[in-house]
Amino acid sequence: MKPKLLTPTPPTPALNAHPPQSKIQNPKSKIPPYPFTAIVGQEELKMALLIAAVSPLVGGVLILGQRGTGKSTIVRGLAGLLPPLAVVAGCRYGCAPRGPFCTECQADPARQAQRAVRPVPVVDVPLGATADRLTGSLDLEQALGHGVRAYEPGLLARANRGFLYIDEVNLLEDHLVDLLLDVAASGVNIVEREGLSVRHPARFVLVGSANPEEGELRPQLLDRFGLLVRVETIADLDDRVAIVRRREAYEHHPAALARRYAPAQRALARQVRAAQRAVAKVGFPDPLLRQTAALCRDLGVDGHRGEITIVRAACALAALAGRREAQPADVQRVAGPTLRHRLRRGPLDPLDGGERVAAALAASFPA
Repeated sequence: MKPKLLTPTPPTPALNAHPPQSKIQNPKSKIPPYPFTAIVGQEELKMALLIAAVSPLVGGVLILGQRGTGKSTIVRGLAGLLPPLAVVAGCRYGCAPRGPFCTECQADPARQAQRAVRPVPVVDVPLGATADRLTGSLDLEQALGHGVRAYEPGLLARANRGFLYIDEVNLLEDHLVDLLLDVAASGVNIVEREGLSVRHPARFVLVGSANPEEGELRPQLLDRFGLLVRVETIADLDDRVAIVRRREAYEHHPAALARRYAPAQRALARQVRAAQRAVAKVGFPDPLLRQTAALCRDLGVDGHRGEITIVRAACALAALAGRREAQPADVQRVAGPTLRHRLRRGPLDPLDGGERVAAALAASFPA
């Protein structure tokens, strides 16, 4: 029997279980994120994000779909599951205690021994963001008030060791796409301007969403995403009702909903942490690797990134299931998100080549 990734969740309260006035929250209180385990449906997207959390080397996740389908809610909910990060105390970039280190930590070796923790960051890139907003810029307050050239970190610094979420990524300006690709490939952000020279780690899981009807994605950016998931509005009536019930319960009493799903959250968090520790030791048998390579060859996938990503994603899925070796079922589950955007396309072919991948899987992995 195929193991489940998500722990079953308890029923949600009735829509009118909480009075409307409970929407008024104490501004000083911290509102918990919407629980990941409370999200209805969108199983492929949840699987892709869990895989990226367990094995960031898989690459980013691209989400295709309409607005209002819970894309950003799912991403923020995932971050709430992950264990806090150990960081160098006082570091503005969240450097890991074992490095790599930013310019400031390198200049002060004694500081590297100081430890602190912080939550896994999820950073939104707003539409219309500038290059300075991404990479960082001169701190004008320090410059004008004290005559000191100081660096103000940007969004890439905040996203280090976390998630960088870009809504409408297909509308991002070309020069920003190039900048993101350079930093994502190197894992380092280098800023040299106005007498400043700053270098800091910027390793993040890139998560983007796009509506293909609003504009095409550049091939260079499309290839940067390890997994592509299509999200659609849920048609099942019971699921639609459950979505409304849970969302209304969250708006009225977010802490109460968080408590209701706390057992499921803890169980899944333990599952993810165990998978993160074990994924490097998960094996991928040679016969299965030959099948995977043949699948990519038969589909005409350019290069070898397809096979590499399938292997990494399948091993992450096996680790989540508590297994020490990937199985054909793991490859079958991840092949679609891994390959559907890597196929050669004609001018009128859709971006999502899921049907071609499904047909090739049926031939290569017969039941």
